Amino acid sequence: MELSSEFWWFILIGLGAQLVDGALGMAFGLVSSSVMLSMGLPPAQVSASVHTAEVFTTGASGVSHLAAGNVDRRLFVRLAVPGAIGGAIGAYGLTQLPGDVIRPLIYLYLLVLAIIILLRAAGRLVPRGEIKRVPLLGAVAGFLDASGGGGWGPVATSTLLARGGEARTTIGTVNAAEFVVTLTVSATFLLSMGLQHLQIVAGLLIGGMMAAPLAAVLVKRVKERWVLVGVGVLVLAISLYQISHTVFGLLER
Repeated sequence: MELSSEFWWFILIGLGAQLVDGALGMAFGLVSSSVMLSMGLPPAQVSASVHTAEVFTTGASGVSHLAAGNVDRRLFVRLAVPGAIGGAIGAYGLTQLPGDVIRPLIYLYLLVLAIIILLRAAGRLVPRGEIKRVPLLGAVAGFLDASGGGGWGPVATSTLLARGGEARTTIGTVNAAEFVVTLTVSATFLLSMGLQHLQIVAGLLIGGMMAAPLAAVLVKRVKERWVLVGVGVLVLAISLYQISHTVFGLLER
């Protein structure tokens, strides 16, 4: 495989995206896809490369969080198994649903979650008891991740934090469970298409795996309040951007 000068940019993109994802529990696909699309790469090529790389980066991230003691094993099982099932349903049975209809609803939901998380970070909202219906959350997040083109991290992490989950273990556990979900969703894609666009995948993998251990240590050492602020601002920005993009798109028609 002949490497071009862009290969080093793919490493930097993977490193930056995994730092964000590992520290905040979301957005590897969002960050890497946004940057690569801005570089002029075709959307299909970007999507194939990101999904292939995520199988490996989520594995590295999960192992790093496990080694750092950030994974709640009981929560992991309750998230990962339903998440894989929901992901399989989304990938195999419901991929024909119109994503343009589903995505605005997801981002409205995320907007509400972002406000709740920021209120909690400001001390205005006190969590109530144990988090319930985690398996349902895992199944829904897995389904949205497969059929909506992403959403495991934003939906799972934001919901658990909004309901009172500890930032360190929530982010670590969601990252670890994401490997199981991503592997399930991507299995047929990898078997049918193989590893295409190897230069992009290799760059994202190298950068992502370099950043995974650092992100796991970072989330363990940073104060929970600042992690909540980071997650809340990120989700708020994503949801507002996507909602405004959808609204302007409808107005232009």
